[in-house]
Amino acid sequence: MKIVRTDRELKMPIADAALRDLGHELILLPDGIAEADLIREVADADLLLMCYTPVTRKVIEAAPKLRGIVKYGVGIDAIDIPAAIEHKIPVVNIPEYAEETVAEGAFALMIALAKRLPALGRVMQSEGWAWPEPAWIGRDLAESTVGIIGLGKIGRSMARMAGAGFRARVVAYNPGMPAEEMAVHGAEKCETLQELLEQSDFVTIHAVLNDSTRHLIGEAELKAMKPTAALINVSRGAIIDEVALIKALDEGWIAGAGLDVFSQEPLALENHPLSALFGRANVILTPHLTFYTEEAMARLEAETLERCRELLDGRPVQIKSQDPRLRAQVSGVQFSG
Repeated sequence: MKIVRTDRELKMPIADAALRDLGHELILLPDGIAEADLIREVADADLLLMCYTPVTRKVIEAAPKLRGIVKYGVGIDAIDIPAAIEHKIPVVNIPEYAEETVAEGAFALMIALAKRLPALGRVMQSEGWAWPEPAWIGRDLAESTVGIIGLGKIGRSMARMAGAGFRARVVAYNPGMPAEEMAVHGAEKCETLQELLEQSDFVTIHAVLNDSTRHLIGEAELKAMKPTAALINVSRGAIIDEVALIKALDEGWIAGAGLDVFSQEPLALENHPLSALFGRANVILTPHLTFYTEEAMARLEAETLERCRELLDGRPVQIKSQDPRLRAQVSGVQFSG
């Protein structure tokens, strides 16, 4: 069978080799491939694997043989799910491979901001030493307040690390989750986002991107934060109004930010809406790689291969995600978790 995998820059050597060893034709396409070129490749494809490349209605309608779409990752915003459902093409993601991994990445950003590591690193590189003065003073995580937006599996890992690991007070905003359930995971429930923002020394985002969370953190929310607080985002860039974030950093509404995700990726040093974020001592930028560890990639490849085998064998594909968009599927799927 013909399998098309986009975003070949993300190496999947084990999965790629296994699919070829099974006798399938595997076509690897680059990130940023034009829609017309993707349409041409999927016209006779049996399976489509993607990570970042948009899979639009036009792409789906051009692929009459397609048995399924596998997102080798978590977020499914780039896939036209209604179109796939309409054409009875199962869509599956890999939601569990990097839960602890991404939480660790968020925590690394948080502690680096707390300890002023970017600023200290720069002065050490340029001057060789730094004496204790107010410009370099850090903050303790112990007894600080860490606010978590979205208490799913990644958010829960973050809560455990901050609370049990570093003795921080943990508060969380997750509409619909009872306070009793939050308490089990070491977090106090905030009834409103405003309440969380006003209290927190560190705000870390672990929510999915949908219509209700797009620009959830805008100008009003940034102004509600403490001027000494830092904002961390490892979820989806568009959850933050990034224009408002630049203004908040310029005008000192917040003390800093650690960002692994952006609404327009990749970033660029020039001619990008977020180019102004580069070169700031109070901002850490990482290239959407908090998921990228040896252990997480091994899990991702193994589970991606399992989902591919199910689809290629004509079996129902296993959906582990609780995302209602995936749970709305009725053709060629089975649900677990």
